[in-house]
Amino acid sequence: MRIRARVAAPRGVPVPATLELYVVQLEVKLFAVQIRSVMRVVITGMGAVSPLGDDVEALWSGMLAGRSGVRDFSSDGERFASLPIPIAAPAVVDVDEKLGRVAAQRLDRSQRLALIAAAEAWADAGTPEVDGDRFAVVVGTGIGGLETLLGQDDVLEASGARRVSPRAVPMLMPNGAAAQVSIAYGAGAGVYTTAAACASGAEAIADAARLLATGEADIVFAGGVEASIAPLTLAAFAQAQAAAKPDGGPVDALSRPFDAARRGFVLGEGAGMLVLETEEHAQRRGARVHAVLAGWSVTSDAFHITAPQPEGRGQVRAIRNALKMAGLAPEDIDHVNAHATGTTVGDTTEAAAIAESLGTTASVTAPKGAIGHLLGAAGAVEAILAIRTMTAGLVPPTRNLDELDPAVPLDVVRGAPREQEVRAALSDSFGFGGQNTSLIFTRP
Repeated sequence: MRIRARVAAPRGVPVPATLELYVVQLEVKLFAVQIRSVMRVVITGMGAVSPLGDDVEALWSGMLAGRSGVRDFSSDGERFASLPIPIAAPAVVDVDEKLGRVAAQRLDRSQRLALIAAAEAWADAGTPEVDGDRFAVVVGTGIGGLETLLGQDDVLEASGARRVSPRAVPMLMPNGAAAQVSIAYGAGAGVYTTAAACASGAEAIADAARLLATGEADIVFAGGVEASIAPLTLAAFAQAQAAAKPDGGPVDALSRPFDAARRGFVLGEGAGMLVLETEEHAQRRGARVHAVLAGWSVTSDAFHITAPQPEGRGQVRAIRNALKMAGLAPEDIDHVNAHATGTTVGDTTEAAAIAESLGTTASVTAPKGAIGHLLGAAGAVEAILAIRTMTAGLVPPTRNLDELDPAVPLDVVRGAPREQEVRAALSDSFGFGGQNTSLIFTRP
């Protein structure tokens, strides 16, 4: 339904152009208000696999306790031992127990993690009975089935073409995780894969919200997954000067978002899946609602393939656009879940963008100090943390933040969890290629 405004005038009397323009603007504003009120998007289910455990509760309790999922891989074979930075944060999960050994062998690790997180999210949503033709899937990933790609290349080199698995292509293709989720749950309204580097999981959530807002679906599985811990990726990030170098201290102290002594990020892996619905659909089936996705925005820097635009203009636009969609003022945001990877330039650029967009009063946390950088899964897993922060009224501390960088003018929580009423939370994700995604969650 569309709201229209008409100008009544006596026959033969022209309507002034300024009045026509006013009417058009009024019509657009009324239409935007109607879309926001009728097509509200809500979160009804959440599932996660992370370096802190194989479900949302393990992730959340680990964050509150200040635990770390980072470990040394130098004892995991000669190829890891020869690396300059054999440090990463692997997902903690028994795949065979969760999926069964036979099923697990037919899937790439990224697909396994996505299905495990999806199962938790679906159960959390109440295992809804849905019309498959109104049910879509959007899963983001930065790299895709890397385990299969590298493993099957090794098979080819060692044993020849006839030993390569006939399942190699569906296991390594980037849309494999999304496709496996759609098959498992009968989602026939479209299966989509976002590839936006480290913003992939967050962008998948934004894309899912668009599908709901435009009426293409009533319910959507959305999230992100990454399973790319391998000698090749660890070596590549080390060569790119993006990974934190060991300094002789504890490896779990290497990931240091916003800290004055930060030196880069620690690679992690995991999956985060959310069930998004229109509010009308959720109400119709009596679902419990965790949060409302009140605003979202995707922008691009159009600047550099790896470095953020120095003034953070694309990040500022993403935050402000999300605020506008949500109908919120900057001071309405009580909490920010920051992207904060621990890189020297990235953290200060993001801090400046947050300060310019929101001011400096919102509490801030940076999960990557505990779980490392989950690349394509980061935005989805951290969106879950932002929602849990809001529902629990507790802000997790930022691990390894000993000395806040003077160039970070933000209220970054550290040391211990902080009790805080959070009515609206912002979760930011930024990626190589100049990808920026901002999500705003509010209470139901």
